[in-house]
Amino acid sequence: MVTLRAASFLDKGGTGKTTSIAHLGVALTELGHDVLLIDLAGKQGDLGKHLGEWEQVKEDIANDEDWPNISTVFDDTWNKIVDTVGEQEAVDKLIIETEEGPDLIPAHPGLDSLDAELGNVDDATERYSRLDAFLSQYIDGRGYDVVLVDLPGLTNNVSYNGLWAVDGVITPVEMGPFESEQADALRDDLETFRDRFDVEVVLAMVLPNKMDTRTKLASEYLEEFEDQYPDAIAPEPIPVSQDIRNAANSGQTAFALEEPSTTAERAREAFLADAEALVDRLGEKA
Repeated sequence: MVTLRAASFLDKGGTGKTTSIAHLGVALTELGHDVLLIDLAGKQGDLGKHLGEWEQVKEDIANDEDWPNISTVFDDTWNKIVDTVGEQEAVDKLIIETEEGPDLIPAHPGLDSLDAELGNVDDATERYSRLDAFLSQYIDGRGYDVVLVDLPGLTNNVSYNGLWAVDGVITPVEMGPFESEQADALRDDLETFRDRFDVEVVLAMVLPNKMDTRTKLASEYLEEFEDQYPDAIAPEPIPVSQDIRNAANSGQTAFALEEPSTTAERAREAFLADAEALVDRLGEKA
């Protein structure tokens, strides 16, 4: 069985990358897939917060029960950890089973220094392929259908590791000129990345996010994105919804809401349609 991999990335914060990864992950489990989410977006642990797991992670950190963690898989000591406790236990300690379905490898404060540590690795291939090596050796054989990685909102050694490791990139964008420019820049960056390192990673999904369908301007920008990215645009834009924000603040996705608003219900349906399309696109590449 081939484990499909994708990462959310745009060299800009605040576009909804973490929210999108959380909801796509839950949507994929709703569709019957086994999913692993990995939070590399920063030590603040927003993906864990979104899935209601961050308080337990913080408690483990406070009690020195946070070893190994996501930052250690990039370290030269990872193989020593595996030799000491065994592969099964080492990987099991990384993974949290969330209540909404996907498994999660949460963020960790060790991510704060990871970019600089990777920068000390002289060989570029070795520097950027560490996540891919970890996933290939320790995750691909664990029965996951899809692995989704939440990357930092900037281009650095950590995000390059994510791009190296995945089959496709998910780019959540809001409907505006700056986001259009950023998406164009990302397409160029991916082409440069492919040419420089001979690593095939595609723009799998441009995901229109926080879409206010009541405004003519948003609809015009959506049409522009559809024209520019006919093969990558998501089949359904994600509507703006206060319920999604409220759910995130309470450690949930919109899928966990017992009485979702109309916009939240539409968002859930959109994420399900987009998750199904994402699997099809990643499967074509695989």
